[in-house]
Amino acid sequence: MKKHSGPVVEGISRAPSRALLHACGFTGPQLADQPFIGIANSYSDIVPGHIGMQRLLRSVELGIAAGGGTPMSFGCPAICDGVAMGHKGMFYSLPSRELIADTVESMAHAYGFDGLVLLTNCDKITPGMLMAAGRLDIPAIVLTAGPMLSGRLDGKRLSLVRDTFEAFNKAARGVITEEQLHALEIEACPGAGSCQGLYTANTMACVTEAMGMSLIGCGTALAGSAKKERLAYETGIAACQLVEQDVRARSIMTEAAVRNGIRMDMALGGSTNSCLHIAAIAYEAGLDVDLEEFDKLSRETPQIAHLRPGGEYMMEDFDWAGGISGAMSVLRDMLDDNPTVSGKSVAQIAAEACVNDSDIIRPLDKAYREEGGIAVLRGNLCPDGAVVKQSAVSPGMRQFRGRAICFDSEEQAQEAILADKIADGSWVIIRYEGPCGGPGMREMLNPTATLTGMGKEETVGLLTDGRFSGGTRGPCIGHISPEAAAGGPLALVRDGDEIVVDLDARSLELLVDAAELEQRKSQWQPPQPKINTGWLARYARHVQSAATGAVMQ
Repeated sequence: MKKHSGPVVEGISRAPSRALLHACGFTGPQLADQPFIGIANSYSDIVPGHIGMQRLLRSVELGIAAGGGTPMSFGCPAICDGVAMGHKGMFYSLPSRELIADTVESMAHAYGFDGLVLLTNCDKITPGMLMAAGRLDIPAIVLTAGPMLSGRLDGKRLSLVRDTFEAFNKAARGVITEEQLHALEIEACPGAGSCQGLYTANTMACVTEAMGMSLIGCGTALAGSAKKERLAYETGIAACQLVEQDVRARSIMTEAAVRNGIRMDMALGGSTNSCLHIAAIAYEAGLDVDLEEFDKLSRETPQIAHLRPGGEYMMEDFDWAGGISGAMSVLRDMLDDNPTVSGKSVAQIAAEACVNDSDIIRPLDKAYREEGGIAVLRGNLCPDGAVVKQSAVSPGMRQFRGRAICFDSEEQAQEAILADKIADGSWVIIRYEGPCGGPGMREMLNPTATLTGMGKEETVGLLTDGRFSGGTRGPCIGHISPEAAAGGPLALVRDGDEIVVDLDARSLELLVDAAELEQRKSQWQPPQPKINTGWLARYARHVQSAATGAVMQ
């Protein structure tokens, strides 16, 4: 029971350690007789998905105490991508995933935690904590804080991306007034929780439950609900049981669990960021997941839900329809059986679950699409791969041929888009925004939302070695690898070059002959680093390709 914490507090030589912990209010029996359960708490006053965590923390602590453990909470950083979007703050978003994993690892070893509760919710925080769990391989369980309710205005349901990011472009063009825009920004996000659609935060919460690392129902239970508080209490108890039974993270985070997580992502039409995060989680758990695995599973997994941004349903609808366990009941013959932190196997959970609304979670024979939500592309423009959320691309844009308009930063592209300088039939190229070149592989939600808000999602495509928000929709292809800063083909594209994509064939081709590309490459010079100081400079030197999950080596 005190496998890891014993060396921290046992024996006469550890009297100084005990004295310091007594100063924190811990009693003798708590230190001597009970396992230490660390609670990685990413509470923040400035992230909507995390503002309710202190109440959940209390429930977790009560559950740990009831389960016979000693709760010990500590803080972790949390960045809200929506706030960081469109300025230099977004450089830090993806890299913060590594900080979070390192923070949890550091605290777990420093205090000898026997088990962990990972209290998380938003985009990079959840994968960062799962990476730490895989790296540490001690008993661990995840509690995601839950999705936000939809907003309401004039009888219409609202969500962050569609009703703020896409709406501000309508205001700029005079389609709506500034007063109408202000009303939307006040009402779009009514309170605590991760943003309402199947954007990255909720995608990763769903993937976490599908992988078996959170309790049944946790991935979709709404923020602020009594259901979520009960799950918090039960998570605390379960953490103690995992320690008692020595159920370590890697015994849950197996190859089968990773496949289940990917398959669920494909079935729901989740964020392309999952290709980065699941690969990084697998890497830390000692597993090898190739980008092609995402495409393989997508090809054979029908899309059974259609949530925003691609559809009209919200996370609240999905939860009420049966959530992840309901979706598992539909996919049961496709899922690999595997243990979960609930004590039940995947097969048991799928067999016991049901669907309460067969349009929100459809049966396989009435799926929204025959394939899953993400496609992995190959071609001379992306030899190591690129990803697209094909579930959010209209049928008319699945095959598209256009001419390139090249920009070497997000800011340059956004300025041109806002000035209406992008002609129909164009590819907007945004390069030098990859993991190294960014650095930090910024999300391109501002340019993509601007194009959508201008009604160009049927006439203009976007290509980048950066990445996209889960809220992006339209023909937007990201994670182009190798990235431009590493001398990838994207760096060689020139204005006017023709590019053709065929999502059905999974191809992305630059229509320039090989000899011309070789000539261009001989003249290419790597750009000067955008950031030369601070930890992002170190990050840029050690981060790997997006095709590997942008892990650090």
